[in-house]
Amino acid sequence: MIPLNERISGQKHKIIYEILRKQDTVSKIDLLIQSQLSVSTLTRTLDELCDVGLILEAGYGESTGGRRPILYRTNATYGYLFGLEISRTFSMIILCDMHMNKLESRRWPMNEGMTPEALVEEIVYSIRSMMAVHGITVPSVLGMGIGAVGPLDRFTGTMIDPLYFPANGWKNVQICEMFERKLGFPVLLDNGANMAIVGEHWAARNEEYQHLLYIHLGVGIRSAMMTGGKVVYGAVDMEGSIGQMIIQTNGPRLRDSGNFGNLETYASIYAIEQQARAMLMQGRQSLLLQQMMIVSREGTELTQNNSEQLQRHIEQVCFPQLVQAFIQQDSMAIELFTQAATYFGIGLSNMLNILHPEKVILGGPLVNFHPMWFETSTQVAIQNTHYYPSYPVKFSLGKLGQDALVTGAAVVVINHMTMYN
Repeated sequence: MIPLNERISGQKHKIIYEILRKQDTVSKIDLLIQSQLSVSTLTRTLDELCDVGLILEAGYGESTGGRRPILYRTNATYGYLFGLEISRTFSMIILCDMHMNKLESRRWPMNEGMTPEALVEEIVYSIRSMMAVHGITVPSVLGMGIGAVGPLDRFTGTMIDPLYFPANGWKNVQICEMFERKLGFPVLLDNGANMAIVGEHWAARNEEYQHLLYIHLGVGIRSAMMTGGKVVYGAVDMEGSIGQMIIQTNGPRLRDSGNFGNLETYASIYAIEQQARAMLMQGRQSLLLQQMMIVSREGTELTQNNSEQLQRHIEQVCFPQLVQAFIQQDSMAIELFTQAATYFGIGLSNMLNILHPEKVILGGPLVNFHPMWFETSTQVAIQNTHYYPSYPVKFSLGKLGQDALVTGAAVVVINHMTMYN
Protein backbone atom coordinates (compact mmCIF):
# COMPACT_ATOMS: atom_id res chain seq x y z
CA MET A 1 0.00 0.00 0.00
CA ILE A 2 1.58 3.31 -1.11
CA PRO A 3 1.15 6.08 1.51
CA LEU A 4 -0.72 9.05 0.07
CA ASN A 5 1.95 11.60 0.90
CA GLU A 6 4.52 9.55 -1.05
CA ARG A 7 2.54 9.52 -4.30
CA ILE A 8 4.18 12.84 -5.24
CA SER A 9 7.85 13.08 -4.26
CA GLY A 10 9.25 16.43 -3.29
CA GLN A 11 7.82 19.75 -2.20
CA LYS A 12 8.38 21.42 -5.58
CA HIS A 13 6.42 18.68 -7.33
CA LYS A 14 3.55 19.06 -4.87
CA ILE A 15 3.49 22.85 -5.37
CA ILE A 16 3.27 22.56 -9.16
CA TYR A 17 0.69 19.80 -9.00
CA GLU A 18 -1.50 21.82 -6.61
CA ILE A 19 -1.38 24.90 -8.87
CA LEU A 20 -2.43 22.84 -11.89
CA ARG A 21 -5.09 20.98 -9.96
CA LYS A 22 -6.83 24.17 -8.84
CA GLN A 23 -6.63 25.99 -12.18
CA ASP A 24 -7.23 23.17 -14.67
CA THR A 25 -4.89 24.30 -17.51
CA VAL A 26 -1.90 26.59 -16.88
CA SER A 27 0.90 27.83 -19.14
CA LYS A 28 4.54 27.33 -18.27
CA ILE A 29 4.96 31.11 -17.98
CA ASP A 30 2.14 31.34 -15.42
CA LEU A 31 3.56 28.38 -13.51
CA LEU A 32 6.90 30.16 -13.38
CA ILE A 33 5.26 33.26 -11.90
CA GLN A 34 3.03 31.45 -9.41
CA SER A 35 5.59 28.91 -8.18
CA GLN A 36 8.53 31.37 -8.03
CA LEU A 37 10.83 28.55 -9.09
CA SER A 38 13.77 29.11 -11.41
CA VAL A 39 13.31 28.24 -15.09
CA SER A 40 15.62 25.22 -14.88
CA THR A 41 13.98 23.90 -11.69
CA LEU A 42 10.49 24.34 -13.11
CA THR A 43 11.44 22.61 -16.39
CA ARG A 44 12.96 19.66 -14.52
CA THR A 45 9.94 19.41 -12.18
CA LEU A 46 7.46 19.47 -15.06
CA ASP A 47 9.42 16.80 -16.93
CA GLU A 48 9.48 14.55 -13.86
CA LEU A 49 5.74 14.98 -13.23
CA CYS A 50 5.04 14.16 -16.89
CA ASP A 51 7.30 11.10 -16.79
CA VAL A 52 5.30 9.50 -13.95
CA GLY A 53 1.98 10.43 -15.58
CA LEU A 54 0.73 12.88 -12.95
CA ILE A 55 0.47 15.75 -15.46
CA LEU A 56 0.20 16.11 -19.23
CA GLU A 57 1.12 18.65 -21.84
CA ALA A 58 -2.20 20.10 -23.03
CA GLY A 59 -1.22 21.89 -26.24
CA TYR A 60 -0.26 25.52 -26.69
CA GLY A 61 -1.74 28.79 -25.50
CA GLU A 62 -2.19 32.04 -27.36
CA SER A 63 0.98 33.82 -28.40
CA THR A 64 1.75 37.20 -26.85
CA GLY A 65 4.39 38.05 -29.43
CA GLY A 66 6.85 35.17 -29.17
CA ARG A 67 6.48 31.42 -29.12
CA ARG A 68 3.14 30.02 -28.10
CA PRO A 69 3.41 28.87 -24.45
CA ILE A 70 3.12 25.20 -23.57
CA LEU A 71 0.04 24.39 -21.49
CA TYR A 72 -0.06 21.79 -18.72
CA ARG A 73 -2.83 20.07 -16.81
CA THR A 74 -3.24 17.20 -14.38
CA ASN A 75 -3.87 13.72 -15.79
CA ALA A 76 -7.44 12.66 -15.01
CA THR A 77 -6.64 8.96 -15.43
CA TYR A 78 -3.46 8.84 -13.35
CA GLY A 79 -5.47 7.32 -10.55
CA TYR A 80 -8.94 6.87 -9.11
CA LEU A 81 -10.69 7.81 -5.88
CA PHE A 82 -13.61 6.63 -3.81
CA GLY A 83 -15.71 8.86 -1.57
CA LEU A 84 -18.06 7.31 0.97
CA GLU A 85 -20.82 8.79 3.11
CA ILE A 86 -22.02 6.94 6.20
CA SER A 87 -25.15 8.65 7.45
CA ARG A 88 -28.11 7.87 9.69
CA THR A 89 -30.60 7.40 6.86
CA PHE A 90 -28.45 6.18 3.95
CA SER A 91 -24.90 5.48 2.87
CA MET A 92 -23.50 6.36 -0.55
CA ILE A 93 -20.28 5.75 -2.45
CA ILE A 94 -18.85 7.50 -5.48
CA LEU A 95 -16.04 6.53 -7.85
CA CYS A 96 -14.23 9.40 -9.58
CA ASP A 97 -11.13 10.16 -11.59
CA MET A 98 -8.51 12.75 -10.65
CA HIS A 99 -10.66 15.57 -12.08
CA MET A 100 -13.56 14.58 -9.82
CA ASN A 101 -15.62 13.31 -12.73
CA LYS A 102 -18.17 10.87 -11.29
CA LEU A 103 -17.81 7.49 -12.98
CA GLU A 104 -20.31 5.56 -10.87
CA SER A 105 -22.18 5.71 -7.57
CA ARG A 106 -24.32 3.48 -5.35
CA ARG A 107 -26.53 4.03 -2.34
CA TRP A 108 -27.87 1.91 0.55
CA PRO A 109 -30.63 2.56 3.13
CA MET A 110 -29.41 2.43 6.72
CA ASN A 111 -31.96 0.09 8.27
CA GLU A 112 -31.90 -2.08 11.39
CA GLY A 113 -29.87 -4.76 9.63
CA MET A 114 -27.10 -2.44 8.46
CA THR A 115 -24.48 -3.17 11.12
CA PRO A 116 -20.86 -2.07 10.50
CA GLU A 117 -19.97 -5.55 9.26
CA ALA A 118 -22.96 -5.69 6.91
CA LEU A 119 -22.29 -2.23 5.47
CA VAL A 120 -18.58 -2.92 4.95
CA GLU A 121 -19.37 -6.14 3.08
CA GLU A 122 -21.88 -4.33 0.83
CA ILE A 123 -19.46 -1.51 0.06
CA VAL A 124 -16.43 -3.74 -0.53
CA TYR A 125 -18.45 -5.85 -2.96
CA SER A 126 -19.59 -2.71 -4.82
CA ILE A 127 -16.08 -1.23 -4.94
CA ARG A 128 -14.67 -4.41 -6.44
CA SER A 129 -17.52 -4.51 -8.97
CA MET A 130 -16.93 -0.88 -9.99
CA MET A 131 -13.21 -1.50 -10.38
CA ALA A 132 -13.84 -4.54 -12.56
CA VAL A 133 -16.32 -2.69 -14.79
CA HIS A 134 -13.94 0.25 -15.32
CA GLY A 135 -10.76 -1.83 -15.59
CA ILE A 136 -9.21 -0.28 -12.48
CA THR A 137 -6.45 -2.10 -10.58
CA VAL A 138 -5.73 -1.74 -6.86
CA PRO A 139 -2.41 0.14 -7.37
CA SER A 140 -4.19 2.81 -9.43
CA VAL A 141 -6.65 3.57 -6.61
CA LEU A 142 -5.18 6.41 -4.55
CA GLY A 143 -7.56 5.79 -1.66
CA MET A 144 -11.00 6.35 -0.19
CA GLY A 145 -12.29 9.15 2.00
CA ILE A 146 -15.16 8.55 4.43
CA GLY A 147 -17.46 11.27 5.72
CA ALA A 148 -19.37 9.87 8.69
CA VAL A 149 -21.61 10.81 11.55
CA GLY A 150 -19.56 11.71 14.62
CA PRO A 151 -18.30 11.88 17.18
CA LEU A 152 -15.23 10.26 15.68
CA ASP A 153 -11.45 10.16 15.85
CA ARG A 154 -10.09 11.00 12.42
CA PHE A 155 -6.50 10.17 13.45
CA THR A 156 -7.28 6.55 14.35
CA GLY A 157 -10.10 6.19 11.82
CA THR A 158 -12.65 5.34 14.51
CA MET A 159 -16.37 6.12 14.67
CA ILE A 160 -16.76 6.57 18.43
CA ASP A 161 -20.47 6.64 19.25
CA PRO A 162 -22.74 8.00 16.47
CA LEU A 163 -26.26 8.84 17.62
CA TYR A 164 -29.58 7.64 16.21
CA PHE A 165 -28.30 4.81 13.97
CA PRO A 166 -31.07 2.24 13.27
CA ALA A 167 -28.69 -0.74 13.67
CA ASN A 168 -26.66 -1.76 16.70
CA GLY A 169 -22.90 -2.12 16.82
CA TRP A 170 -21.80 1.34 15.74
CA LYS A 171 -19.80 2.17 18.86
CA ASN A 172 -15.99 2.38 18.66
CA VAL A 173 -15.89 1.06 15.09
CA GLN A 174 -12.42 1.18 13.51
CA ILE A 175 -13.94 1.75 10.11
CA CYS A 176 -10.75 2.70 8.24
CA GLU A 177 -8.89 -0.40 9.38
CA MET A 178 -11.85 -2.59 8.37
CA PHE A 179 -11.80 -1.22 4.81
CA GLU A 180 -8.01 -1.09 4.40
CA ARG A 181 -7.68 -4.73 5.41
CA LYS A 182 -10.13 -5.80 2.71
CA LEU A 183 -9.28 -3.32 -0.07
CA GLY A 184 -5.53 -2.74 0.14
CA PHE A 185 -5.49 1.03 -0.33
CA PRO A 186 -5.48 4.00 2.11
CA VAL A 187 -8.73 5.06 3.79
CA LEU A 188 -9.29 8.42 5.53
CA LEU A 189 -12.07 9.41 7.95
CA ASP A 190 -13.57 12.77 8.89
CA ASN A 191 -16.84 14.25 10.04
CA GLY A 192 -19.42 14.32 7.25
CA ALA A 193 -19.96 18.07 7.51
CA ASN A 194 -16.22 18.65 7.13
CA MET A 195 -16.16 16.49 4.02
CA ALA A 196 -19.17 18.33 2.57
CA ILE A 197 -17.58 21.76 2.99
CA VAL A 198 -14.42 20.47 1.30
CA GLY A 199 -16.54 19.26 -1.62
CA GLU A 200 -18.38 22.56 -1.97
CA HIS A 201 -15.14 24.53 -1.67
CA TRP A 202 -13.66 22.42 -4.48
CA ALA A 203 -16.71 22.94 -6.70
CA ALA A 204 -16.50 26.72 -6.18
CA ARG A 205 -12.69 26.97 -6.10
CA ASN A 206 -12.67 29.81 -8.64
CA GLU A 207 -14.82 32.02 -6.39
CA GLU A 208 -11.95 32.46 -3.91
CA TYR A 209 -14.02 32.72 -0.72
CA GLN A 210 -11.75 32.56 2.32
CA HIS A 211 -14.27 32.05 5.15
CA LEU A 212 -17.03 29.47 4.64
CA LEU A 213 -19.68 28.03 6.94
CA TYR A 214 -21.55 24.83 6.04
CA ILE A 215 -24.67 23.66 7.88
CA HIS A 216 -26.50 20.39 7.21
CA LEU A 217 -30.06 19.98 8.48
CA GLY A 218 -31.59 16.55 8.72
CA VAL A 219 -32.23 14.20 11.63
CA GLY A 220 -29.77 16.43 13.50
CA ILE A 221 -27.85 19.61 12.72
CA ARG A 222 -24.21 19.43 11.68
CA SER A 223 -21.78 22.20 10.79
CA ALA A 224 -18.28 22.85 9.48
CA MET A 225 -16.12 25.94 9.13
CA MET A 226 -13.34 26.65 6.64
CA THR A 227 -10.89 29.54 6.51
CA GLY A 228 -8.09 30.06 4.01
CA GLY A 229 -9.12 26.88 2.21
CA LYS A 230 -8.63 24.71 5.30
CA VAL A 231 -11.18 23.12 7.61
CA VAL A 232 -11.20 24.58 11.13
CA TYR A 233 -10.93 21.85 13.77
CA GLY A 234 -11.64 22.13 17.49
CA ALA A 235 -9.97 20.27 20.32
CA VAL A 236 -12.41 17.36 19.83
CA ASP A 237 -14.93 16.30 17.21
CA MET A 238 -18.02 18.31 18.13
CA GLU A 239 -20.63 16.34 16.18
CA GLY A 240 -24.00 18.06 16.34
CA SER A 241 -22.82 20.76 18.75
CA ILE A 242 -24.52 23.52 16.75
CA GLY A 243 -27.80 21.75 17.47
CA GLN A 244 -27.19 22.27 21.19
CA MET A 245 -27.23 26.06 20.79
CA ILE A 246 -29.87 27.32 23.26
CA ILE A 247 -32.67 29.20 21.54
CA GLN A 248 -35.19 29.28 24.39
CA THR A 249 -33.94 28.75 27.95
CA ASN A 250 -37.20 27.35 29.30
CA GLY A 251 -37.89 25.18 26.25
CA PRO A 252 -38.15 21.38 25.97
CA ARG A 253 -35.50 18.97 24.75
CA LEU A 254 -35.47 15.94 22.47
CA ARG A 255 -34.94 12.32 23.51
CA ASP A 256 -34.38 13.34 27.17
CA SER A 257 -30.81 14.45 26.42
CA GLY A 258 -28.94 17.61 25.49
CA ASN A 259 -29.71 21.20 26.39
CA PHE A 260 -33.25 22.36 27.10
CA GLY A 261 -34.59 24.65 24.40
CA ASN A 262 -31.77 23.89 21.98
CA LEU A 263 -31.90 24.53 18.24
CA GLU A 264 -32.31 20.86 17.32
CA THR A 265 -35.48 20.73 19.45
CA TYR A 266 -37.09 23.23 17.08
CA ALA A 267 -35.38 22.74 13.71
CA SER A 268 -34.70 19.09 12.89
CA ILE A 269 -36.62 16.33 11.16
CA TYR A 270 -37.14 14.43 14.40
CA ALA A 271 -38.45 17.57 16.15
CA ILE A 272 -40.92 18.36 13.36
CA GLU A 273 -42.17 14.77 13.33
CA GLN A 274 -42.70 14.85 17.11
CA GLN A 275 -44.54 18.17 16.95
CA ALA A 276 -46.77 16.93 14.14
CA ARG A 277 -47.74 13.80 16.08
CA ALA A 278 -48.53 15.84 19.19
CA MET A 279 -50.73 18.27 17.24
CA LEU A 280 -52.63 15.42 15.58
CA MET A 281 -53.23 13.73 18.92
CA GLN A 282 -54.61 17.03 20.22
CA GLY A 283 -57.19 16.92 17.41
CA ARG A 284 -55.60 19.37 14.99
CA GLN A 285 -57.21 19.12 11.55
CA SER A 286 -54.83 18.16 8.76
CA LEU A 287 -54.64 16.38 5.44
CA LEU A 288 -52.52 13.85 7.28
CA LEU A 289 -55.50 12.99 9.46
CA GLN A 290 -57.78 12.71 6.47
CA GLN A 291 -55.39 10.30 4.83
CA MET A 292 -55.57 8.12 7.92
CA MET A 293 -59.37 7.85 7.70
CA ILE A 294 -58.97 4.59 5.82
CA VAL A 295 -59.97 0.98 6.27
CA SER A 296 -57.54 -0.73 8.63
CA ARG A 297 -56.12 -4.23 8.18
CA GLU A 298 -58.90 -5.64 10.35
CA GLY A 299 -61.50 -4.04 8.09
CA THR A 300 -62.51 -1.53 10.76
CA GLU A 301 -62.96 2.07 9.72
CA LEU A 302 -60.30 4.30 11.31
CA THR A 303 -62.04 7.28 12.89
CA GLN A 304 -61.18 9.73 15.63
CA ASN A 305 -63.42 7.66 17.93
CA ASN A 306 -61.22 4.62 17.40
CA SER A 307 -58.47 6.20 19.51
CA GLU A 308 -56.15 3.20 19.85
CA GLN A 309 -55.87 2.67 16.12
CA LEU A 310 -55.65 6.40 15.53
CA GLN A 311 -52.74 6.76 17.95
CA ARG A 312 -50.93 3.85 16.33
CA HIS A 313 -51.20 5.47 12.90
CA ILE A 314 -50.28 8.94 14.18
CA GLU A 315 -47.10 7.52 15.73
CA GLN A 316 -46.06 6.42 12.22
CA VAL A 317 -46.32 9.92 10.71
CA CYS A 318 -42.92 10.74 9.24
CA PHE A 319 -41.01 13.38 7.31
CA PRO A 320 -41.95 12.35 3.72
CA GLN A 321 -45.67 12.49 4.62
CA LEU A 322 -45.23 15.94 6.14
CA VAL A 323 -43.42 17.16 3.03
CA GLN A 324 -46.27 15.88 0.86
CA ALA A 325 -48.82 17.61 3.10
CA PHE A 326 -46.83 20.86 2.84
CA ILE A 327 -46.82 20.63 -0.97
CA GLN A 328 -50.59 20.11 -0.84
CA GLN A 329 -50.89 23.36 1.14
CA ASP A 330 -51.90 21.70 4.39
CA SER A 331 -52.14 24.48 6.99
CA MET A 332 -50.67 22.41 9.83
CA ALA A 333 -47.65 21.31 7.77
CA ILE A 334 -47.06 24.87 6.56
CA GLU A 335 -47.16 26.12 10.15
CA LEU A 336 -44.75 23.45 11.37
CA PHE A 337 -42.14 23.93 8.64
CA THR A 338 -42.36 27.74 8.68
CA GLN A 339 -41.91 27.86 12.44
CA ALA A 340 -38.96 25.46 12.28
CA ALA A 341 -37.33 27.52 9.50
CA THR A 342 -37.79 30.65 11.61
CA TYR A 343 -36.12 29.07 14.62
CA PHE A 344 -33.28 27.88 12.43
CA GLY A 345 -32.88 31.43 11.09
CA ILE A 346 -32.40 32.64 14.67
CA GLY A 347 -29.73 30.00 15.27
CA LEU A 348 -28.09 30.91 11.96
CA SER A 349 -27.94 34.59 12.93
CA ASN A 350 -26.13 33.59 16.13
CA MET A 351 -23.52 31.78 14.03
CA LEU A 352 -23.14 34.81 11.75
CA ASN A 353 -22.70 37.18 14.66
CA ILE A 354 -19.98 34.95 16.15
CA LEU A 355 -18.10 33.66 13.09
CA HIS A 356 -18.71 36.28 10.34
CA PRO A 357 -18.30 33.91 7.37
CA GLU A 358 -18.24 35.35 3.85
CA LYS A 359 -20.48 32.59 2.55
CA VAL A 360 -22.91 30.17 4.17
CA ILE A 361 -23.80 26.92 2.41
CA LEU A 362 -26.95 25.16 3.58
CA GLY A 363 -27.59 21.51 2.82
CA GLY A 364 -29.59 18.49 3.90
CA PRO A 365 -33.16 17.26 3.46
CA LEU A 366 -34.78 20.05 5.51
CA VAL A 367 -33.18 22.77 3.42
CA ASN A 368 -33.83 21.08 0.11
CA PHE A 369 -37.43 19.90 0.55
CA HIS A 370 -38.86 23.28 -0.58
CA PRO A 371 -37.52 26.82 -1.37
CA MET A 372 -39.56 28.18 1.55
CA TRP A 373 -37.05 26.90 4.10
CA PHE A 374 -34.06 28.62 2.52
CA GLU A 375 -35.94 31.88 1.94
CA THR A 376 -37.49 32.06 5.42
CA SER A 377 -34.41 31.05 7.40
CA THR A 378 -32.01 33.36 5.55
CA GLN A 379 -34.37 36.33 5.84
CA VAL A 380 -34.70 35.79 9.59
CA ALA A 381 -30.92 35.41 9.88
CA ILE A 382 -30.27 38.67 8.03
CA GLN A 383 -32.78 40.56 10.20
CA ASN A 384 -30.89 39.45 13.31
CA THR A 385 -27.32 39.87 12.02
CA HIS A 386 -25.74 42.84 13.77
CA TYR A 387 -23.65 44.38 10.98
CA TYR A 388 -25.90 43.62 8.04
CA PRO A 389 -25.91 45.11 5.33
CA SER A 390 -22.36 46.43 5.82
CA TYR A 391 -21.49 42.76 6.36
CA PRO A 392 -22.88 41.28 3.10
CA VAL A 393 -22.88 37.55 3.78
CA LYS A 394 -23.82 35.31 0.85
CA PHE A 395 -26.16 32.35 1.28
CA SER A 396 -26.07 29.35 -1.03
CA LEU A 397 -27.56 25.91 -1.48
CA GLY A 398 -24.20 24.81 -2.83
CA LYS A 399 -23.30 23.37 -6.20
CA LEU A 400 -23.18 19.63 -5.48
CA GLY A 401 -26.43 18.81 -3.69
CA GLN A 402 -26.43 15.32 -2.21
CA ASP A 403 -23.02 14.64 -3.80
CA ALA A 404 -21.28 17.29 -1.68
CA LEU A 405 -20.13 14.90 1.04
CA VAL A 406 -18.95 12.03 -1.16
CA THR A 407 -17.19 14.44 -3.52
CA GLY A 408 -15.46 16.11 -0.58
CA ALA A 409 -14.41 12.72 0.74
CA ALA A 410 -12.73 11.97 -2.59
CA VAL A 411 -11.12 15.45 -2.75
CA VAL A 412 -9.60 14.91 0.70
CA VAL A 413 -7.63 11.95 -0.66
CA ILE A 414 -5.87 14.22 -3.18
CA ASN A 415 -5.43 16.88 -0.51
CA HIS A 416 -3.43 14.38 1.53
CA MET A 417 -1.40 13.44 -1.54
CA THR A 418 -0.19 17.05 -1.92
CA MET A 419 0.54 17.67 1.78
CA TYR A 420 4.13 18.45 2.69
CA ASN A 421 5.88 16.16 5.17
